[in-house]
Amino acid sequence: MSSTETLESKLKALQSHFAWDLEASRQNLIHLRNILQDIGTEEGNLWLGHIYNLQGFIQYKLGSTEEALKLFNQATETFKQMKNTDEGPWLMVNFGNLAWMHHLIDEEEKSQDYLSKIDALMRKYPAPPEEELHPEVCAEKAWTLMKFDKEKKLQAAELFKKAIQMQPDTLEWQSISAILSAQNLEENIKKLYADRLEEMRSAKERDPDNLCVAALYLQAQADSIKHEARELAERILERPMNNYCGIVPLLDLYTKHISVDEAVEIAKEALRRHPDSRYTKRSAAKYYTRKIFAQRSNPDPRRIDEAISLWEEVIKAYPESSLEEKMCLADLYAKVDIEKADQIYKELLEQDGLDPAGKQLLYNRYAKHLYFIRDESKSSTEYHMKAAEIKEESKYRQNSITELEKTSGRNKDPEMCGKIKEFLTNLKAELSEPTLNQE
Repeated sequence: MSSTETLESKLKALQSHFAWDLEASRQNLIHLRNILQDIGTEEGNLWLGHIYNLQGFIQYKLGSTEEALKLFNQATETFKQMKNTDEGPWLMVNFGNLAWMHHLIDEEEKSQDYLSKIDALMRKYPAPPEEELHPEVCAEKAWTLMKFDKEKKLQAAELFKKAIQMQPDTLEWQSISAILSAQNLEENIKKLYADRLEEMRSAKERDPDNLCVAALYLQAQADSIKHEARELAERILERPMNNYCGIVPLLDLYTKHISVDEAVEIAKEALRRHPDSRYTKRSAAKYYTRKIFAQRSNPDPRRIDEAISLWEEVIKAYPESSLEEKMCLADLYAKVDIEKADQIYKELLEQDGLDPAGKQLLYNRYAKHLYFIRDESKSSTEYHMKAAEIKEESKYRQNSITELEKTSGRNKDPEMCGKIKEFLTNLKAELSEPTLNQE
């Protein structure tokens, strides 16, 4: 056997990141590298040496041997500073990484030197009787597997359990083990829940007349939808915001079937992650507004100001802002500054180029503004008439007709009541003409 083969056989026997079957796609490696960078390298982070070790291995896998070596050496210095000593069992994995790294860049003498250092550490700090790994090595392997691969979390949990049994006074191991146990419990609950849902579905199909089972199955489905929606939200928020990212259908789902409040929280998070996206601003403004108008009590003025500010940014970002967006802004202003709301509506009424459908929408919304905000019933009625007389079938025309019918039944002014009834009679006659002509 050659000296190179002998060296490689020794390296393969080491406990290091290079021997722990840490395989991942380039995309996943980059994602993990970013996560590790976000963990923080501030002083006092008890896992900082482990972070540098794993970062070094990732850089090697990504093809940057120079950066990998730098990070492995940084891990060495970090362990020494944190432990306030130049040696200890916590350096075994780090020295193993350095032995591998120097071998891979053809620095065999340095690789052999680190192998000698590891031998010395293993003699001075042997693993407990009947155990393969020293608790420090066991804990670092557990931490690495936990960070590197979701599929290895159960193995990581077992390794942490062993490390704690061997060295029960290390608090950070106990804390991270508890976190990992909670994560594994959540995964087990998911699987258990999926199994139970399938069991209930089968029961419902076998016994379709059992309405209790049917009701419980529907409830379970609803809970499942909530869980899946939250998972989908996280995936959507990680991606660029655009018309096809899925944020609007998701927020609609939350608004209709889960919670307007949760929809708004997702919109806020989207804004936080994508502050320069005008599409995100428009989507968030829409759901902020929904929440404000869904509240029975007076909304927090700060929330209204936030929504107003968003709509103003949206209108500025979209040079050809829609009529709907400007009316949303006016309706929000109506809660804090009626004169400003009036001004926006008047500017919209004076603008040229609105098609019949646009005019109908505007007249209907302005009629409501006059009635609910300005308390001008007569003017409101006139604008409902304007909306209804436009020959464009829509929900806004039908809504104005309905409001006119209500008004004619409760209005105490005989003249106005007569005027509305005459208008409605003529309108119905007009609406029925095409049918008469066809006959």
